[in-house]
Amino acid sequence: MTVAESKVTMGFEAEVKQLLHLMIHSLYSNKEIFLRELISNASDAADKLRFTALGNDALYEGDSELKIRIEYDKNARTLAITDNGIGMTRDEVRENIGTIARSGTRRFFESLTGDEAKDSQLIGQFGVGFYSAFIVADKVTLETRKAGLEAAQGVRWESSGEGDYTLETIEKPEHGTKITLNFREGEDEFLDGWKLRSIIRKFSDHISLPILMKKEAYGEEQPADEWETVNSASALWAKSKDDISEEQYNEFYKHVSHDFQEPLARLHSRVEGNNEYTLLLYIPSHAPFDMWDRDAKHGVKLYVRKVFIMEGSEKLMPRYLRFMRGVIDSDSLPLNVSREILQENALLEKIRSGAVKKVLGQLEDMAKNEPEKYQAFWKEFGQVIKEGPIEDFKNRDRIAKLLRFSSTHNDSEVQNVSLEDYIGRMKEGQDKIYYITAESYAAAKNSPHLEIFRRKGLEVLLLHDRVDDWLVSYLTDFEGKHLESVAKGDLDLGELADEEDKKHTEEAGKAFQPVIDKIKQTLGDKISDVKISARLTDSPACLVSETYGMSRTMERIMKSAGQNVPSSKPIFEINPDHPLVNRLKDEADESRFADLTHILYDQAMLSEGGQLEDAAAFVRRLNGLLQNVLH
Repeated sequence: MTVAESKVTMGFEAEVKQLLHLMIHSLYSNKEIFLRELISNASDAADKLRFTALGNDALYEGDSELKIRIEYDKNARTLAITDNGIGMTRDEVRENIGTIARSGTRRFFESLTGDEAKDSQLIGQFGVGFYSAFIVADKVTLETRKAGLEAAQGVRWESSGEGDYTLETIEKPEHGTKITLNFREGEDEFLDGWKLRSIIRKFSDHISLPILMKKEAYGEEQPADEWETVNSASALWAKSKDDISEEQYNEFYKHVSHDFQEPLARLHSRVEGNNEYTLLLYIPSHAPFDMWDRDAKHGVKLYVRKVFIMEGSEKLMPRYLRFMRGVIDSDSLPLNVSREILQENALLEKIRSGAVKKVLGQLEDMAKNEPEKYQAFWKEFGQVIKEGPIEDFKNRDRIAKLLRFSSTHNDSEVQNVSLEDYIGRMKEGQDKIYYITAESYAAAKNSPHLEIFRRKGLEVLLLHDRVDDWLVSYLTDFEGKHLESVAKGDLDLGELADEEDKKHTEEAGKAFQPVIDKIKQTLGDKISDVKISARLTDSPACLVSETYGMSRTMERIMKSAGQNVPSSKPIFEINPDHPLVNRLKDEADESRFADLTHILYDQAMLSEGGQLEDAAAFVRRLNGLLQNVLH
């Protein structure tokens, strides 16, 4: 690279400018947070170097004692945070610092409420903590070099937090990163050694590598250039529970999750025996912004004897528990374990299995003893937990007990009905768990398929999450009770069926056979069959899927996701007791018969949330019939 190419000035993205404006002018009520964020980033950089150096000791460059140094200069009004971690290349600086090229950034701005206290909680959640430096600084300089590169490949990034930043190549003998903050007017409290030490002990005491500051000078005699460790510098998870305060637990959670809010619950456990390991896991109080990003690698970190190995792998925690945060530290895995070895490591599989059982046990306890807290958990993570029976067959029954649904028993969209609750309310003689899937709560609640169940007082689960159709295709029974869709196949109420209703349906089938044949001819290949309905009491018609076919809801979801799914032909069920259906029986005009038949079909399609192939034709037919009524 030539000298002319070495230094460039680049503009921030519009989103970064907006974020910096919020940082500087309104967002943080607790300014101390900036130091915690920068120290956490330095700690992460050290962890990454430890892992990378497992296969290449030379990356330490003779400096394997990883640490963080904090220096301040009252005269220059600066604060420097220096680490000897992994460092960054020029491209990595441009990607990670100069822009916020993250999928959740736009959602971050959409989440802003205008409430300063609430908005400040979002910063860590959306992974933009570095920019917190601009709360107190009117200029930030970052100097870094990736471990293993030559000294001449250092990088300096500098910005005043306005519209642009500079990026240049520099000579940097030491690997790692140094961030220098030039404080703005009125921020002198952060140029005090006692204040800085108190902030570090409050927020970063749990950091497992030493945070160093120069010893303070008291009196006339100045000490030598001597450094001292100002944090405990020991892994929090390795301590006894009795030696850890609630505040320390919460601060460690904020460190590993980059979240500013308190966790909902935690699990701290040590497993001993042939395969020894320690768990310190947390359930967040809110869903991480990247929970639906399948490429996201945040989550649980694996350590081997306090040395960071990897983060966010499905080898540590299954995808349906991807919201979990924390640490698993193994005493049994070899320290030089590689990612390839981890793929086949039986000990790691046992650790993962044990961790999952602990988490499920924690959730079971919460559901039983703290139902309100569990409801808060379910609101945030219920859709993810519903992936469990699909993904984890071994724990399917345990996960099934944790599931919550809406139902016709409660006139509320809140999902607070368990399968055990449902079974406890089943009618005498009922041997099935009935459910309906739909794309919204309103569509499920108002479905015509529920009419006979309402008349008989039978509870139906209202499944309206996108994952529900997949769930019931894997969770087909619970405690010996089959889960049955009320919108598929012939209605089977078993012992609850009324003999008079059966007889009425059979007689209507014979009486309406000419109408059924005519409807088949009119609708043609839109349907697979026409039947007299045993499930309708108020509506004239409904559409029913084949018993083992894909549900109409699933079909629409997959098509909206771009999947090439062949359209299935539904069964068209008619209610022989409805006036409109009886009108069909008596209608001699072929044109009006066809119009009314198509209107009933389209209404049935709309009632289940479907889209009409020809909405204009539906309107034209409906208007024609209305005009006939008016005349």
